[in-house]
Amino acid sequence: MASPSTNTIAFDPALWPSGTLWQPRASLSACVRASMVRNTLGADHTDAQRVNHFPASPMCSLSWWFSGSSQCLNSPPAVAAEGVFGETMPMPGRWVLCGPQTRPVSTWCPGPVHSMMVLVMPDALHALTGLQVSDLIDQFFDASTILPPDWLPMLQQVQDAPDDAQRLQALEEFLEPRWQRYRPSQPLVQQRYSDWVAHLALRAAVSAPGRSLRQLERRIKQWSGLPLRELRVMGRSEEAFLMTAALATQTTAKLDWAQIAVDTGYSDQSHLIRTTRRITGFTPDALGKGIQQQESFWAYRLWM
Repeated sequence: MASPSTNTIAFDPALWPSGTLWQPRASLSACVRASMVRNTLGADHTDAQRVNHFPASPMCSLSWWFSGSSQCLNSPPAVAAEGVFGETMPMPGRWVLCGPQTRPVSTWCPGPVHSMMVLVMPDALHALTGLQVSDLIDQFFDASTILPPDWLPMLQQVQDAPDDAQRLQALEEFLEPRWQRYRPSQPLVQQRYSDWVAHLALRAAVSAPGRSLRQLERRIKQWSGLPLRELRVMGRSEEAFLMTAALATQTTAKLDWAQIAVDTGYSDQSHLIRTTRRITGFTPDALGKGIQQQESFWAYRLWM
């Protein structure tokens, strides 16, 4: 059964609780990265507070809305953070499958919402469904029309379950027997992007004849939808984010971005800033202030 973990970091007390981050059972650790539950029922948020910011990510996601709804924003994240939305696009269905995102995404909820987003490893999704992950990149799909037909009863069962714990249990009991035939014999101890990328590269090297760099990269892109170089960029970006979060809990002094850049594999501070802006839509400093003070950065707080 999945287990929840919650924040221990102190933020602006006026912020709504970020939600719950559920970790999968051990046997599904190479299939499901985590599940994020957000419930703002009862909150009286402004339009700007109902924005949701998400970074670029190599993960796929499967989402349910138990109450309320969400729309995609075409505005850049920094603009959306100021409450300027521009054009919005409704989600394509009640249940949504999202492919890997090569750029940050901002969404908006017209009102209070209770939702769940399950982050699925792209190679696991490919193995379980036969979907070509490269066809899903930067797109949202109606999950009921793109997933195999035998997934549909599970989607409905999760929707109808009386609470979040039973929803996660229904999902895991569906995935468990299907994943048995595909899961690696030596599952990951860590589930950071960089660990998964290294594991993926090792699998590519030993999975089939032909070990040239081009053949390895072709296998990795088939499984994940993204080239190895891009996956490593996202892994390094997550490492910098988690290090920054850890340092922020230990000191009130101004963070040394140059040292953080060196410690996480960037060539210099400018390299860190450029990559952070590309992955999140914000500079490191703006991202840090948003996480501490703005409702719309709840997903980042939850991940910390």
